[in-house]
Amino acid sequence: MTKQIIQTNLAPAPVGPYNQAIAVTGKMLFVSGQIAIDPATNQLVYDGDVAKQTEQVMANLAAILKEAGATFEDVVKTGVFLKDMNDFVTVNGVYARYFDEATAPARACVEVARLPKDVLVEIDCIAVIG
Repeated sequence: MTKQIIQTNLAPAPVGPYNQAIAVTGKMLFVSGQIAIDPATNQLVYDGDVAKQTEQVMANLAAILKEAGATFEDVVKTGVFLKDMNDFVTVNGVYARYFDEATAPARACVEVARLPKDVLVEIDCIAVIG
């Protein structure tokens, strides 16, 4: 197994002992959970606005995927973590703009007690690359 670290300045730097993404043997890409941090300022954005936070999360995911030579079309699995399941419809509306329903990846969506920096949403993904 060959492990390659994927890092881009167009997405936020990790806030702990992890990497933005890891590519394995040039075929699988495991992208760490992304939250609404603006990579230009490294600050949390859109406090209290789950739709805008989701848009920033998706932009961060897109930047990491691009750095690895992938797009949202290459994503096979996502995990969506919500502070409040009542935000599901709003988050799903933003998420749906990035994935064609006919070819959308498998997904899990769960409500959690707390997320890093008290954000409202976090999303991670796995993609097939190469």
